[in-house]
Amino acid sequence: MSTPVLVACSHGTRSEAGRAVIAEFRSALAAARPGLRVEAAHVDVEEPFVGDVVAGLDAPVVVVPLLLSTGFHVKTDIGRAVASAPGRARAAEPLGPDALLVKVLQDRLAEAGAAEDDVIVLAAAGSSDPAASAAVEETAAALSAARGGAVVTTGYAAAGTPTVADAVSAARAAHPGARVTVASYLLAPGQFVTRLNEAGADRVSAPMAPHPALVELALRRFDEALVMVL
Repeated sequence: MSTPVLVACSHGTRSEAGRAVIAEFRSALAAARPGLRVEAAHVDVEEPFVGDVVAGLDAPVVVVPLLLSTGFHVKTDIGRAVASAPGRARAAEPLGPDALLVKVLQDRLAEAGAAEDDVIVLAAAGSSDPAASAAVEETAAALSAARGGAVVTTGYAAAGTPTVADAVSAARAAHPGARVTVASYLLAPGQFVTRLNEAGADRVSAPMAPHPALVELALRRFDEALVMVL
C-alpha cells in the first residue's frame, strides 16, 4: 500500500501574510517527517479546496484540519471530502483543544510582554457550533490554570458573543486599573487579527503559527488517524 498523504487543510485567507504563515506551517510538517507527502487544501476563500484535493489523490489520505476547534468546516467541508473517498480517506481531529495550544498561547503572551496579573481575553474566530464555543471555553480555563488562576475570558472576532471589543470593555469594567491583553487564538494573520488589534486592549499577542508545538500537534493528529485509514 502506498504511503498515506497528509492533507493539511486550513481555512484559507486573502491575506498574503496569512498565506505565507500557513505555507511555512506545511513546510515545517514535511521537514519534521522526512518522506511524508504534505498537500495543501482549504475549506474557504482559497484554492485548492479540500474536496478537490482528496478526489485528486490516489493514495490513502489523512486530512489534518489546521483549525483550532471543531465546527462547520470540520464537520461539513472536511467531512464531505473524506466521505467522498470511503476506505481511503479519513479526517483527523482538529488541533484543539490541547495542552500544546496552551503552551503556544503562553509563549505568545510572553513575547507580547503580558504580565502575570494581566486580565486575558482569549480571542477566537468563533463558530455557530456550540461544540466549538465549548472548546474555546475549555482552552480559556486551561490557560487560566497555566497562569496560576489569572482571569481569562473569551471573545470572538466573527461568529459568537461577546465580540472581542465587548469582552475587552467588560474586562476593564470588571477589573478597573488592570491591563487587558488579548491572546490571539488564531493561527495566522488576516482580517480577524485586524479586528483583534482594533478591540481596545493594552496589547495583543501575535497569531500562534508558526510554532514547533503546532507541528508536533498536527503530526500527532495525523498519527492518531492514520491507523484508522490503514
